[in-house]
Amino acid sequence: MSTFSIPCDHGQQSLLVNCTPDLNKDDLLRFPAFQIWLSTLRYSLKRQQHPSHEFHKDPYVLRKIVIQAVDFFKGGRLGFIKLKAEVSNKNGESLPGSVFLRGGSVGILLLLQPDDVHSSMEDEKRAILTIQPRIPAGSLAFAEIPAGMLDDNGSFAGSAAKEIQEETGLTIPQDELIDMTSLALQSIAGTEDVDTLQKAVYPSPGGSDEFIPLFLCQKRIPRKDIEHLQGRLTGLRQDGEKITLKVVPLKNLWKEGLRDGKTLASWALYKGLKEEGKI
Repeated sequence: MSTFSIPCDHGQQSLLVNCTPDLNKDDLLRFPAFQIWLSTLRYSLKRQQHPSHEFHKDPYVLRKIVIQAVDFFKGGRLGFIKLKAEVSNKNGESLPGSVFLRGGSVGILLLLQPDDVHSSMEDEKRAILTIQPRIPAGSLAFAEIPAGMLDDNGSFAGSAAKEIQEETGLTIPQDELIDMTSLALQSIAGTEDVDTLQKAVYPSPGGSDEFIPLFLCQKRIPRKDIEHLQGRLTGLRQDGEKITLKVVPLKNLWKEGLRDGKTLASWALYKGLKEEGKI
């Protein structure tokens, strides 16, 4: 276990970090997931300075970070970090600080409609689900919308288009994607969430930093092309992806993918934005 410090802003005391031997200070500070998580937490803690904040009289402070475990991807790229953040106030009260750092992902609600019907016919729309092994969930056939992790230098829209191509075989230009989370957040501009958090949904904020912007892609294509997607085997086999596509009526998406949080969130966003006339 190595120990080093990270400088803090505004003349505050440096932050102490205890780290596993397989991770050095420079690699940690370059890890996008760590950068985003730390800057977001520091911003939230700084908001306690305002007299109206609930914790203003006895503010919480990030006192120490303990890196407990590290996972690397192929090629030695830093993948996941398990850490413990010690956050407490002067009264000795602490906040739960076990964190699984994995960074951002993207999810895509891909809706296909036969081009032989009118575009207003919602009942004719079909959603694409991927069925694949998800070992963390203990499943070899987990149903979810197309999704994937962000590359270190990838854009949200670019990553979404890439995942659609890899998981469905369809090539979608980035400018045809609608960022539903950003669009929905416009109606609550000025709130604390907008100021401090990513424009995304957080599927498990009690234990992980993962945030997922949810995109919408709607395409009108020949009916036979939609039918040919049913049961197609896709995914990057060299990366261990074994994906089968499932085409379901949009009206059934909520129950076909009910175990997947991002699928339900994308369905809810689509319904809400549709009702407000924003898509």
